Amino acid sequence: MCDTLVARPGTTATGALLFAKNSDREANEAQYPLFVPAAAHEPGAALACTYISIPQVARTHAVLLSKPFWMWGAEMGANAQGVVIGNEAVHAKIAPQAEPALIGMDLLRLGLERGASAEEALDVITTLLEAHGQGGNCAHKGRFEYHNAFLIADAKGDAFVLETVGRDWAVERVRDRRSISNSYTIGADFERLSEGAEGLAREHGLAPAGQGFDFADVFANRQRSALASGHQRWCRTSALLGAKTGGISAREMMRFLRDHGAQAARRRDWRPDGILGGAVSAHATYGPVRRFGQTTASWVAELGEGRAVHWLTATAAPDTGIFKPVFFGPGFFGPGWEDAGLPDFGPAPGDAFNARTRWWQHERLHRAVLGNYPERLAAFAGERDRLEASFLARVEALLRRGGGADEAGTLSRAIWREADAAEARWLEKVLRVPENPAFRPSPFMAAHWGSLARQARMRG
Repeated sequence: MCDTLVARPGTTATGALLFAKNSDREANEAQYPLFVPAAAHEPGAALACTYISIPQVARTHAVLLSKPFWMWGAEMGANAQGVVIGNEAVHAKIAPQAEPALIGMDLLRLGLERGASAEEALDVITTLLEAHGQGGNCAHKGRFEYHNAFLIADAKGDAFVLETVGRDWAVERVRDRRSISNSYTIGADFERLSEGAEGLAREHGLAPAGQGFDFADVFANRQRSALASGHQRWCRTSALLGAKTGGISAREMMRFLRDHGAQAARRRDWRPDGILGGAVSAHATYGPVRRFGQTTASWVAELGEGRAVHWLTATAAPDTGIFKPVFFGPGFFGPGWEDAGLPDFGPAPGDAFNARTRWWQHERLHRAVLGNYPERLAAFAGERDRLEASFLARVEALLRRGGGADEAGTLSRAIWREADAAEARWLEKVLRVPENPAFRPSPFMAAHWGSLARQARMRG
């Protein structure tokens, strides 16, 4: 499951738009940053998405994506025009389509590749949704079909929530701060509604004609959403956004993505074991639902005049990782940027352990921490916070003095190298902290992670 947040200009510390997302997928489903340059395409060309092919357009924008290794689409991303999008699985009273079509992650990438603004990306997604539908298995292993919700924003400060059921949809314009999770949240105050939405509801006996139309009340499967703690996490992210009386900063968005819920905030001995409820940062535990609840990548973006900074963990579990900057978007992108400006993301991972990839290298640290969560995380959390604060300060200094693209690229690459070196130190520290019977994982959680390690061919 996932959570996506946005704060529009006027509600942020710098006056820029802030966007944040945790992508929650299966625990061995590695995800990685991928840059795709702008391209021109031949007339009549076809585009192969995850399951189906659709007509290609004449030109596509350069995009930076966070991509589960096995699919064409992406969980979150940005384009060179300053558009950012995150998506969520949502559960309706009407079953999702099992027959392969476009999946939500395909629609997200298509919106970024074809939309020069948030509104244009929104139109791209709804048009393609109506033309091709959404459907097919979205799980790495097993089966998991779902409808999708999207949070779409841009550097001009526009932001929209789009929620869908099959080929139908509703749109809400974001006023100031907003979050989405694995539940329907657009009620009767939608800005736009697909032509077929009310007819679809009547066809399924969900909304008698002549009554007011509340999109969430009509379509939401509250019981299924509760199993995924969707409404609970939406309430938590809404509360985190609303509790800040002044301007929200990128650092606070990072803190929100590391949040484990109100109970964890009150307990020093908290550990991710059992039912996690409103945890925004999720660790896979045991049971049929939480196996889909591991945070496998995290992203915070700050977009505005002279600002186009994306903070990526490029790893699972943001509480055990660190956010690192990528300068990408208006003012920081041009010909050859992919060669000189982007950090080295390393080779793409798969679902088997590969120490040459950043995602799996971090899993050594993450999974070691789970063996004694409170004490092992405490062994390096202070250094993580200080180092991350220094990264933020160095990036802010560059932005304030108007540093150019070349300087930004040099800084970004240096920080990514520093972060990799820090994680190697932290693993050594963590391995020196012995297991503690008081904080040992439950037999159920230990068995689940043991099974995951065997599937990934990962040794202790």
